[in-house]
Amino acid sequence: MEKPLIFLIDDDPQVLHSITRDLKSQYEKKYKIISNSSAHQALETIAELRNQSKAIAIFISDQRMPEMQGVEFLKKAMAIFPDAKRVLLTAYSDTQAAIEAINHIQLDYYLMKPWDPAGERLYPVLDELLSDWQANYRPEFKGIKLIGFQYSPFSHKLKDYLAGNLIPYQWLDIEKDPEANLLLQLNGLSLENLPVVITEDGEVFIQPDVSALALEIGADTGVTTEMYDVVIIGGGPAGLASAVYGASEGLKTLIIERKAPGGQAGTSSRIENYLGFPSGLTGADLSRRAISQAIRLGAEILSPKEVLSISETDNYKTITLHDQSSIKCRAVIITTGVDYKKLEIKGISDFTGAGIYYGAAVSEAASCRGQEVYIVGGGNSAGQSAVYLSKFAKKVHILIRRESLSNTMSSYLIKQIESLPNIEVLTNCKIREASGQSHLEDLLIENIKSKSLEKYKAAALYIFIGAKPFTDWLGEAIERDVNGFIKTGQNLRYDSRFGQFWKLKRDPYLLETSIPGIFAAGDVRSGAMNRIASAVGEGSMAISFVHKYLAEH
Repeated sequence: MEKPLIFLIDDDPQVLHSITRDLKSQYEKKYKIISNSSAHQALETIAELRNQSKAIAIFISDQRMPEMQGVEFLKKAMAIFPDAKRVLLTAYSDTQAAIEAINHIQLDYYLMKPWDPAGERLYPVLDELLSDWQANYRPEFKGIKLIGFQYSPFSHKLKDYLAGNLIPYQWLDIEKDPEANLLLQLNGLSLENLPVVITEDGEVFIQPDVSALALEIGADTGVTTEMYDVVIIGGGPAGLASAVYGASEGLKTLIIERKAPGGQAGTSSRIENYLGFPSGLTGADLSRRAISQAIRLGAEILSPKEVLSISETDNYKTITLHDQSSIKCRAVIITTGVDYKKLEIKGISDFTGAGIYYGAAVSEAASCRGQEVYIVGGGNSAGQSAVYLSKFAKKVHILIRRESLSNTMSSYLIKQIESLPNIEVLTNCKIREASGQSHLEDLLIENIKSKSLEKYKAAALYIFIGAKPFTDWLGEAIERDVNGFIKTGQNLRYDSRFGQFWKLKRDPYLLETSIPGIFAAGDVRSGAMNRIASAVGEGSMAISFVHKYLAEH
């Protein structure tokens, strides 16, 4: 565990050297000793230490200093580290000031100079103060701090990125956490600067772009090779499976993910039917295991990066990213999955990210504690989200247009929902309008049969109304079906234009698209089963076809 700090300040170099020496000889094994001769510099230093979540056990300050008196310094230091013990070094003539400081700044002790012998006059005093401090000390969170407004779409975007990429962080709500306001004041920031990210090293980023933040915290390692054997576009279960098998079989492998590895499955609060996990696991657990496995085997992950286009020259593929950088490779596997369909109803777009969320939005669940939340949709994702949110919310309402969940949701989920008293299924219902001030506050709900309208208070709305393939970025280069899913294998044979785009003597491999050497796997593929297990299977199988294709060239 990191050592707590003992912070010394005295403008007299000889006194500072002397007490530093004495403290190091007695406490260096358990505490780090920091000394400073300038009060102004010391205040700047402790502000940085607060950004870094360091722990200061004791401030020891001289009373008579030219920049400010010790009592004034301790008063300012106390505002930054209120739990630290405070000791004043005084001369005989400063005794009255020290006594007054006991009441004024809750001074813990004052030491008369000189303190020799230290074994009698210094160490017993500090031992008692340090013991008292340790009894009440609770280590602070070490890592990234995100400060913002709960109902800020910008804050939600950063929370989603950090949570989705399994990066530990602490959320500080500016309206509820005193720590948030303190950190803003220490760094000379205002509410207009939010959201703010403070890294473990104390660096401050004001309203950071996700890509820039990833670069700064080391999550984006960049491209390391001029030519990859296979580039996988999309980091969901299919993409991660391709990466694991590709890297394990010696292919130079890269995943490009536009949001966070794990895809929609990575946000799932509970997966109950994945082979080998009888008690279930979260999407985050599955993603973390797969990411660790892929990286250990040698795969590289580029995230968050979005692909703009794919082009081909002499059988080599060039992938152009949105920042206009490019990556060259010999084969491509597209595993971009699907995007949530948008709910086109009055007010929904106004509060997206501010109380209205597409998908599970696990990062926002804790904010629903003790409140009424609503879910639109009757599929498994909606059911899993309802079960998870029921741990926090006072009541979870599932809105569906049908008579029951039986035609759209797995029976094991329906049984779970029926067993939870704070989940209610509202059938034959639809939302007509979402309203509020700065965030979602009310939902206007219509009963489809009776046509009656009723307004309900709502702290949050989670939307699961189906999905569409994320393929618009492909343009006309790769053949897709009427719904936008990528055609592969024998499905291409049924296309009336097959002879125009396919010029090889062999037929397309099972997962191969209309461009040789570019494959598709998982939910993005036409005819896919839309299950995590099948996506993993297709992603793994795609690598065998990549090997066959590479052997031809």
